[in-house]
Amino acid sequence: MDIESCMLGRRSIRAYRHGDVPDAVIRFGLELANAAPSAGNLQAREFIVVTEESVKKALSEAALGQEGPIAAPVCVVFCANLERIESYGRRGSDLYVLQDVAASIENFLLYIHSQGFGAVWIGAFNESGVSRALRLPHYIRPLAIVPVGIPGEVPSPPSKRPLDEMVHRETWSD
Repeated sequence: MDIESCMLGRRSIRAYRHGDVPDAVIRFGLELANAAPSAGNLQAREFIVVTEESVKKALSEAALGQEGPIAAPVCVVFCANLERIESYGRRGSDLYVLQDVAASIENFLLYIHSQGFGAVWIGAFNESGVSRALRLPHYIRPLAIVPVGIPGEVPSPPSKRPLDEMVHRETWSD
């Protein structure tokens, strides 16, 4: 699959068919996630792979009852490592680490799609609930829950704002 088809064809998959995702697919996806840009190459990101039903249930509860964590055979929780970004001060913890993790998530999502699997980026969740479920230390902040599985649905492409509404040249323009 070429990169354009992969990027344009990826969808947020929220329903999954029965079947496993090979460990090798998850592992290589995480290698590609870690290949994403990183402020100062600090790689202030952590990945927690979850397959245990009780932990996936706790993730679903923390995600305001979303079914994806339970329905998918595997979830990856993408986290910020606030200790690793300390040298960049507040801007590092408020912005750079978020950019690092977001870039890694997109790499992961694209690879998963390219391999015929589906995933969804869940950002709506109770952070303390996820932290408790995963027994995270205080310096690790969960930023996304990404269920991965065999797509049970492929939604239609969502409508997008016209590019001309978003692109500004040189300075802001209305």
